[in-house]
Amino acid sequence: MIHNPNNIRTAGKPLEEASKVMIMVHGRGGSANDILSLAGHINDTDFAFIAPEAQSNTWYPYSFLRPTQENEPYLSSALDVLASLRARLQADFNFKMPQVYWLGFSQGACLLLEYIARNPTQYGGVFGLSGGLIGPEGTPRNYEGTFDNTPIFLGCSDHDSHVPKERVLESEGIFRGMGAEVTAKLYPNFPHSINEDELKIVNLLIAGS
Repeated sequence: MIHNPNNIRTAGKPLEEASKVMIMVHGRGGSANDILSLAGHINDTDFAFIAPEAQSNTWYPYSFLRPTQENEPYLSSALDVLASLRARLQADFNFKMPQVYWLGFSQGACLLLEYIARNPTQYGGVFGLSGGLIGPEGTPRNYEGTFDNTPIFLGCSDHDSHVPKERVLESEGIFRGMGAEVTAKLYPNFPHSINEDELKIVNLLIAGS
């Protein structure tokens, strides 16, 4: 395995005491500690936050829009990390899936969105900031299952240097077709970063879930 599923950081409430858990996935060149800094912007105090860290701070080597095979075996290893984390939260800490939330930025958003599309169920909420489903244009999206009204938020610039808005909108349609309650928002000429409005929407969706 390329990525170590035990290389994780935590914040917020201890996992044993929390009623909700948010899995936070960092972007290319980022770290678990970087993405965990967003925990301070989540208003709900019932959360434990847990963040895996990629080998060499990168989940896979090339753009998420490249042929998927080019990003192997890193991509499969990265998806396995998320699967392992989810299984551990269930088995060791007894979290039910509606208590599990996902938040990722950039490469981390792409990774978690692809993971949940392949593993749909009713999650507490999913927040993909500057990301979209993985693969080149025309990738078959034969995902099976339903999100059972899981709130999903996709936020991105309308001119993002890494993430074309068309992929954000395609992902929105896929998730909506799988039974999610999707909110997608494109920010005019915004840089490749997280903004206050996105964090406000994340908090609103958590409060309503």
